[in-house]
Amino acid sequence: MKGLLVSGFATVGAGTGAMLTLHAEAGLDPMHTVISEYAFQQSGWLLPASLTLFAVGSTLIAEAMRRAGGNRWVVGLLLAWGASMFLIGAFPTDRPGVPLSLSGGIHRYAAFAAFLMMPVAGLLLARARIRYARAVRVLCLVALGALVLVVVPYVVRMFGIPLTNDDIPAGLIQRTVVVTELGVLALAGMSLLRPVAGRALAARPAVRQA
Repeated sequence: MKGLLVSGFATVGAGTGAMLTLHAEAGLDPMHTVISEYAFQQSGWLLPASLTLFAVGSTLIAEAMRRAGGNRWVVGLLLAWGASMFLIGAFPTDRPGVPLSLSGGIHRYAAFAAFLMMPVAGLLLARARIRYARAVRVLCLVALGALVLVVVPYVVRMFGIPLTNDDIPAGLIQRTVVVTELGVLALAGMSLLRPVAGRALAARPAVRQA
């Protein structure tokens, strides 16, 4: 199990390195430019590479949790998050101003699913009072709050109100979601290394004494 976790952490770390390299080389405004648009830069190949590494890392951590007897719902959510990360990278978004394509639609809804699933998995883990439960809960709440802010512009546009990324810090909000969710994933793996004594590793309900 420890080998799986180390491999998972290393893979997620490599994905983070690729993402940071992409940001450094692209030179775009991270406050207002969403991450998906970095795919159109010269080093844009780093985006699907990074997301694929996140997907593999999440799968490795999920497998470690399964072998440790973790909650099957949490394991399933981590696997689904990884699958969503892969889809986000495999199906790039559309260029700004272009009508929504099939690839853009898959990209958008896979991203929304991923942004929602990780906080749910984290809250299930926090409910089980795993190690770092308080930090996991805080990160999940921040991620959910940022997710609401991510969705608001789409809802506003549905009502015909013009809104661009320059009007809101869309890039900052999106990055808040991504960073907090990677934090939840990392803490989920770390909790398996040193679980709280006498408690289940993930979201198993406690048995009440008569």
